[in-house]
Amino acid sequence: MSLALGIAASVTLVCAILVVYPYALYPLILRLVKTRPVAAREDHKVSATLVFCAYNEARAMPEKIANIEMLKARHPDLEVLAFDDGSADATYEQLAARPELVTVVRGGGRNGKAHGMKLLAARATGEIMIFTDANVTLKEDAIDRLMAYYADPEVGGVCGSLHYKGEDSSATAAAGSLYWRLEEYLKKEESRTGNVMGADGSIFSLRRKLYPSFPDTVLDDLTVSMAAVFSGHRLIKAEDVIAYERLVAKRGEEFSRKVRIAARAFHTHLFLTPQLEKMTSFDRFKYGSRKMVRWFGGAFLTLGMIAAVVPALILSPSLLVAGAIVGSGLILLGARAQSGPLALVTEIVIALYATLLGVLRALRGQTFTVWVPAKSR
Repeated sequence: MSLALGIAASVTLVCAILVVYPYALYPLILRLVKTRPVAAREDHKVSATLVFCAYNEARAMPEKIANIEMLKARHPDLEVLAFDDGSADATYEQLAARPELVTVVRGGGRNGKAHGMKLLAARATGEIMIFTDANVTLKEDAIDRLMAYYADPEVGGVCGSLHYKGEDSSATAAAGSLYWRLEEYLKKEESRTGNVMGADGSIFSLRRKLYPSFPDTVLDDLTVSMAAVFSGHRLIKAEDVIAYERLVAKRGEEFSRKVRIAARAFHTHLFLTPQLEKMTSFDRFKYGSRKMVRWFGGAFLTLGMIAAVVPALILSPSLLVAGAIVGSGLILLGARAQSGPLALVTEIVIALYATLLGVLRALRGQTFTVWVPAKSR
């Protein structure tokens, strides 16, 4: 009996450590690593092309177009290219009505973001490409700040800092905001010590000459940004290159989004494996810590809970029943909660299982090429 209890306790402890490792222990390890400075220069100027893809984003277009107008007023030579993925609303018409600001390419039906970005990359003329999303706006000085980092020849790509709006609109939005603040902190520490392990599509950039080739099924944000690392350059994060986006407020939409992103991310991981294996040992450690452990967090959580049941089953079946009743009650309350700590914990657990579901779908060969914007942003 003591052996079984010991094994169960050990498994529970290991699983608990693995669940929290990417969020708590990994950043502590990075804090022990020395800083690699970047030789940025504020007066450095370079030609740039801003690109984004859109599908049924008519509601976001007025703000997006106004933001482009502001950026172009500051940078008249900025090239702006957009791909419309067969929108059924007025997205294309709104963009096409402002040819002095943006050149819009229309796809023949649904082709997906990766396909659209490749078309835009083939048309781009700027030395650096700035990638963003249709529902994201950039701070007025974002491009000035971005250019400064490319004065350092070692820098191949730069990730900006995303600031979310609407974090108080729901428990889902609050959990998303908390997760993203942690994600931004991890990127900051990864950048300080060398390379960030992949960018988010909201705001990042790459030297155009490093743009890779890839199939339409991969997550282009991860594939394109990691091209900087694979080429021997640095992928860094800039705290002063700021973009804004509204959070998803509905649980169902966020769950579907996380499943889709995780499936594409793991499919992309399989595609990039030959290049990932050639990275430095420190970058491989970062990649495993940041992505691999997190992808299977739902599995570790499940295994840990199963292992935790064993002591209760051995010591007292009635304790197990009581625990099951309490656990079921907390699940029901969490599902109904719209705010507070219980709602936040529920959202975190849901995110873990959404990510695991996406990974399992990728392992079964399922791929995602198109996307649908969340209506609750």
